[in-house]
Amino acid sequence: MNSLILHTATRLMIGIIVLFSLFLFFRGHDEPGGGFIGGLVGAGAFTLYAIAFGSEATRAILRIDPITLIALGLVSLVISGIIPMFTFEPFLTGKWLFLELGESEFKLSTPLIFDIGVYLCVLGFILAVIFSLEEVK
Repeated sequence: MNSLILHTATRLMIGIIVLFSLFLFFRGHDEPGGGFIGGLVGAGAFTLYAIAFGSEATRAILRIDPITLIALGLVSLVISGIIPMFTFEPFLTGKWLFLELGESEFKLSTPLIFDIGVYLCVLGFILAVIFSLEEVK
């Protein structure tokens, strides 16, 4: 699309939308929906860029194929399920590792790995659909 307003607004908004996507991901991590809604909003940012500049320009700034994002997400999902099996617990049992960094505590968990996988799968799937629809023209 050849709109100066759309091009300018897209350049200004894409970073903000991606940051909001990551905020939703981390805010929703301990609550339902963090990975899914974060992935949708992130895909929305790249979709806006694809509408403004085309799918080739969007693929260039994305730097990774959407199908690869889906594959990485699926690997992350499987890893989050397999980790508890090393301690003889059922598949997809939540495991936490608490790290103390000075005054604060940081927790790593298999649900976080699972949410990362969901985020990547949703982002990759939506972008694959958008790219394929735009290239049909």
